[in-house]
Amino acid sequence: MWEISEKEVVARMNFDNPWWLEGSGCRIIFEDSPRRNYFDKFYTKITNRKVTRAVILMGPRRVGKTVMVRQSIRKLLDDGVNGKHILYLSLETPIYTGLSLERMINFFQSENNLQRDSQVYIFFDEIQYLKNWEVHLKSLVDSYPDYKFIATGSAAAALKLKSIESGAGRFSDFSLPPLTFAEYLKFINKDILLIKDGDEKTRWCQTNDIESLNNEFLNYLNFGGYPEAVLNEEIRSDPGQYIKNDIIDKVLLRDLPSLYGILDIQELNRLFTTIAYNTGNEISLEGLTKSSGVAKNTVKKYLEYLSAAFLITIIHRVDDSCKKFKRATNFKVYLTNPSMRAALFGPTNSADDQVMGSLVETAIFSQWVHWEQRALYYARWDNNGGEIDVVSLDNISLKPDWFVEVKWTDRMKNDISLLNNSVYFMNKNNINRRVCLVTSKTFTNSVLYKDINFEIVPASLYVYTVGKNLLRNDHTLNSEIE
Repeated sequence: MWEISEKEVVARMNFDNPWWLEGSGCRIIFEDSPRRNYFDKFYTKITNRKVTRAVILMGPRRVGKTVMVRQSIRKLLDDGVNGKHILYLSLETPIYTGLSLERMINFFQSENNLQRDSQVYIFFDEIQYLKNWEVHLKSLVDSYPDYKFIATGSAAAALKLKSIESGAGRFSDFSLPPLTFAEYLKFINKDILLIKDGDEKTRWCQTNDIESLNNEFLNYLNFGGYPEAVLNEEIRSDPGQYIKNDIIDKVLLRDLPSLYGILDIQELNRLFTTIAYNTGNEISLEGLTKSSGVAKNTVKKYLEYLSAAFLITIIHRVDDSCKKFKRATNFKVYLTNPSMRAALFGPTNSADDQVMGSLVETAIFSQWVHWEQRALYYARWDNNGGEIDVVSLDNISLKPDWFVEVKWTDRMKNDISLLNNSVYFMNKNNINRRVCLVTSKTFTNSVLYKDINFEIVPASLYVYTVGKNLLRNDHTLNSEIE
């Protein structure tokens, strides 16, 4: 039986790394694509040689991990790094199957006359295709402390788990979620047209055309979470087919079953479909079991898998005093990007659709997922049926330091009593805030109601501002607005 020769492997490596021969003048695929707002932080991480750690770029499918790696190679070359000191390998390429990482590095060293102390950059794309990758990568980090290793993977569940268990002190995780609304507008070159920055004190963004902004917000809800869907006109014409086939189905039908040995794929699919349809609604384990037909213990297990794979975010409930429940029977599950719901059940064609309230909440939480340092909750109490949609608890005191009541309506213009839930919650918890924030559909206003200052802003503008401020590490929004 014929075996793949070293010569054939090296030939493929030369093909995948044209900068070895052409240097910085070579053209690199995706180099002209718009950069994610995460790019500068990622590039700083991979060029930092003060810490001997591999960088693990994690995230759901099709959010631009490979693109960001390619753009990083472009910048390394532009910054003067010798092309022979950069190795890129996509481990889903068949010719590399069965080869150890160290053997491929030996080929790389031999081909480019590199030494153990050379300053090189090594990119392993889709590393989860290599069995026990974390053990091999940890060994490489220890053996080649002068080499900089960067790995990417879409099967986030395995990457997250194994990077914690086996890579302690050797791996540094970097998460890349779906696009924020701010990134979406930037990608289609409409951020400058529709948005203007706020003042230096609040960083609160403004718009002169809320109708156009809401139209783009609707597009974002339908397909705006994934760069390729945003940039490709053909995909935009049928985003559901692209998102469902290339993102959802591959995770549900291939990634998770192979990682966790799931035999009943249809069972997992039924559960996810139930969750996606109810994104933003309060649910329970009993309700999920009844609706999906999946046993309660299996539901718990699948929720962990779907969360680890960046498909869903679970938000737990507190009461009107912000006390957590000993038995968390009720909770909310949000899709990490609202366009997944459109892919499964069809796009939302009107800002007046009944599902818009849940989708707006989903969009808001999909922005906040970009800030991992803060745990968010929702509050609901039974004595008067009140609810607050987003509650942030201080990490030390566990007391609420800000909250947002999410609405997709302009009824506050004529019925100020719609703010009563916020008044009750603020007084109940003695929240010392300068401003209480409530979102609307198009309405902007500052009002004093029952001795509390309210800032009412359109939800689309709030979603944009949160995404933009979080990605530039500006948390003024949290301390001054909420």
